[in-house]
This record gives sequence, structure tokens and C-alpha cells, in this order.
Amino acid sequence: MRPAPERTLANAEIVLEETVMRGRVTIAGGTIVDIVEGGHVPPGAEDCGGQFLMPGLIELHTDNLERHLMPRPGVTWPGQAAVLAHDGEVTAAGITTVFDAVRCGSMRQTSSGGKDYARYARGIVDDIKTLRRLGLTRADHRIHLRAEVCSETVVEELAEFDGEDGVAIVSIMDHTPGQRQFADIAKFRQYHQGKYRISDAEMDAHIVFTQGLYEQYGAEHETGIVGHARRLGAVLASHDDTTPAHVARSVALSVDFAEFPTTLQAAEAYREHGVPVMMGAPNVLRGGSHSGNVSAGLLAERGLLDVLSSDYAPSSLLMGVMRVAEITGDLPGAVRLATAGPAVATGLTDRGTIRVGLRADMLRVLRHGETAAISGVWAEGRQVG
Repeated sequence: MRPAPERTLANAEIVLEETVMRGRVTIAGGTIVDIVEGGHVPPGAEDCGGQFLMPGLIELHTDNLERHLMPRPGVTWPGQAAVLAHDGEVTAAGITTVFDAVRCGSMRQTSSGGKDYARYARGIVDDIKTLRRLGLTRADHRIHLRAEVCSETVVEELAEFDGEDGVAIVSIMDHTPGQRQFADIAKFRQYHQGKYRISDAEMDAHIVFTQGLYEQYGAEHETGIVGHARRLGAVLASHDDTTPAHVARSVALSVDFAEFPTTLQAAEAYREHGVPVMMGAPNVLRGGSHSGNVSAGLLAERGLLDVLSSDYAPSSLLMGVMRVAEITGDLPGAVRLATAGPAVATGLTDRGTIRVGLRADMLRVLRHGETAAISGVWAEGRQVG
């Protein structure tokens, strides 16, 4: 691939780590090579007209790819086509680095005999790798394996991956009804019956079946997941911790960051242990969790939020940043939640802020209150949106 051409973006409100500065940024060879203060537009430069210039967004946990793989219940889509559609969507949303959350852990059948949660991780990771190798993706795609404790096959599926796969994050997932995100079983019923359109009897059978899986495999699978994460050299994440006891267990496992703690108490406990906390941008925009859990906006107000994720809606990430900026009055701090924050949580030292020597991943953004329209996206110096 040819080097990215030199380009200067001038007369922009540049969102730096701690402040916003009117100035210009020059990029060459995929890297930021100069940052100059002032509104002057040199000959040949692109006049941003006072729009914001922000670092490219970094998404650590999106299951948006699964939506493209199964656009409707029971409808499967070709893997590479799904990845490319997903890539286009996240890039348009300003996400230049995306950790694709791929589920490991299938259920061979429910107690009523119906198949559920088919295995797909190995195949779709191969598709992502192929498209990356061919240079057909616009965002930088990395692998996040969501390892489901409450399953039958999670450990054997994780064993299918090795160092050549570039697995960057492994998260310990537990969606057992009656625990964590779905401590309120009524919310579990509402979510699954609304999504999969199953009867009350089928839902009852599914709850009994999955609770039985947890009883049979929970402890064994947790140990296996942590072991495979270490073998793969991946960052380890907890998921949906609810109580201080959950947090203590995750800290004992040496998790690197916490995904979507469901209570204020859990978030406060993580802060005491110095573990970064990630919450969903949809939660910020809706004013609360769809499962009835703690508000991400409340955590932002209390300084307990370190990373934002778009979760199931890529366009929510930039909108969530703007909403947090309205809540806190701190635009650079809000932008860090989707740029420098996730970079630090995953050990990425070459991106996440606009600074000389770093990757030229940037967004040109027109802001109107909490609404933001993207007018340009650059990934490693190349305009991709």
C-alpha cells in the first residue's frame, strides 16, 4: 500500500489531551508531523472552517458485527460481507480502531431440544484476518473474544486460537439469568423474548437450562478463560460486575479493565483498586441502562468513568462523548473517554491523542450542542470517510 499523502488540516478547533486550540495539523506517511497554533490557512491546506479536529475513536467492545452476521433471528449472512458492512458502519461513525467483540461459548441445545448460540468465532476471525491482509478494511480491526462462562464449549473454542490470531482482549462474560446484568429475571425475559420471540414455556426452559450450565461449568470455565487469556497475551476484562464481591474476585484475577459494572458500588470499588471502568454510550444517551442498571451519566458526574463503548450502536460513541461533555463541561475529558482512555486500557501507545509522532487517526466534526456531524475521517493519514 502506498504511503498516505501529506495533508494539512487548518483553521480547526483541535481537541488536545487537556485543552482545545485553534490551529492546524500536518500529516505525512500516516503520522502527525506538525501541530501549529493559529487560524492561518497556508496555501494548499484544507480549511476546516473552525470545525473540531479530534483523535479517531477507539472502540473496545462492540457486538455490532454480530448484528451483521445475523441481521434477523435465524438469518445468517456471509462472514466477509458482514465484516465489510460492519467496517463501513464503524468508520462512518468515526471509529478508526475497533476491537470486534466475537463470542466464544456455544450451547449445543436447550433443554427443550432447540439449538441455541451456534459456534462462529474461529471462522469470523479468519474472515477478519483475510480482509485485513488484503487491505480491504478502513478501520484497524482487532480481536476481542467475549468468553461466555455460561456455555458448554467456551474453553475448547478458546483453545482454537493462538498467537498468530492477534487476540487483544478476552472478557469474562456471565449472562446467567438471575445474576449480574440480568439480576432481575423479568428484565432477562423481556430482553430475550423481545429479541428471539420465544414463548413463555420456551423461556422457562431456557432459564433452567442456562442456570444449570452455570452450576456445572462456572468455576471451571472461569479458570480456563483466564488461562487462555494469559496464553494469548491478551488484556483481560471483567463484565457486568454487580457487587463488591464480584469486584474483589475480578481484581484477584488481575483484570485490566472493567466492562459495564451494573451498580455504583461496583464502579466505586473498581476506582479504589485503580482499575479503569468502561460504560456504554447508549446508556449515556438514554439516561440509563436498558437492563435497569446504573446510569453511565451518573458515573461520569462522579468521575468514575474512564472509557466509553458504543456497545450495540456504533453511532452512539461520538454522541455519547458529546453528551458527557454537556454533563461535565469538559470536552477534552469527554473525548478522552473514547480515545486516550481505551488506548491506555489496552496498551496502545501509538494513538489516542493528537500529538506529533502518533498515528494520524482523526475526525473532523461539526458540533451543535449534543449533536455531532462528521465531515471527515482519517485512518493512518488516509481519508476513509
